[in-house]
Amino acid sequence: MSITISVLLENRANPGGKNLLRAKAGLSLFIQDENDSILFDTGPDDSFLYNAGRMGVDLTRLTAAVLSHGHYDHCGGVPWLPDNCRIVCHPHVACERYSAIPFLGYTARLKKLSLNNDYSRYRMEYSSTPLQIGKRFMWSGEIPVAKPHAYGVIGRKKANADYVKDEGVLIYKSDLGLIIFIGCGHRGLMDIVRHCQSITGINHIHAIFGGFHLRSASPRKLWAVRQFLHGLKPDKIMGCHCTGKWGNLWLPGTVTPSTGDIFVLG
Repeated sequence: MSITISVLLENRANPGGKNLLRAKAGLSLFIQDENDSILFDTGPDDSFLYNAGRMGVDLTRLTAAVLSHGHYDHCGGVPWLPDNCRIVCHPHVACERYSAIPFLGYTARLKKLSLNNDYSRYRMEYSSTPLQIGKRFMWSGEIPVAKPHAYGVIGRKKANADYVKDEGVLIYKSDLGLIIFIGCGHRGLMDIVRHCQSITGINHIHAIFGGFHLRSASPRKLWAVRQFLHGLKPDKIMGCHCTGKWGNLWLPGTVTPSTGDIFVLG
């Protein structure tokens, strides 16, 4: 059984296209097999819906929309989802969060990274633990990380480090192995993959698709990720969004999806 992945929104436009689609910083994928249709992330605004219309993608009969985490470039399009849409995400997806830097004992907030989405119109399924979605799709739940990295702060008044604990991934159990869809990879590519293997009992990875958060990673981290993937031997690596040119440079053979691309895997 195969799946079709339509890239509704990604940072880059297809170089060979006619620029009829919007490309913005963010991610939104429409993933479909013969049983289920999943929208993985919504990008920052209504661009995913605009592009879906241009691409002939019908979003009115989704099995579910899955939100990888609560950053605006992944859940900003929520207001444009159909009423009563089933949304699967972590319970902390709506936490208020900011990028920030410490300065003389004070934490300076630089940019708000969350949105005040109204989720009352939807059928919300909040889960910090793995959850089956349809026949072969699965929500990873919270991904354990021994030494998590902080990305800004949570809350307006009291500065608590934001380890993006709400970030989960979408897993597809194909006949050829796992296909893992990653929004941003804040929890670390290696920990994400190991968690998916652990909860499914499936070791072989057919494909890793999404943002790996390597655009400004250190050479040391990139080398570790490269060695990990070399040992893992996934059939396909498809790095987009925050993987960046720098990250893709360190991952030979990586495909770089762009807005409007369509892939068939599995």
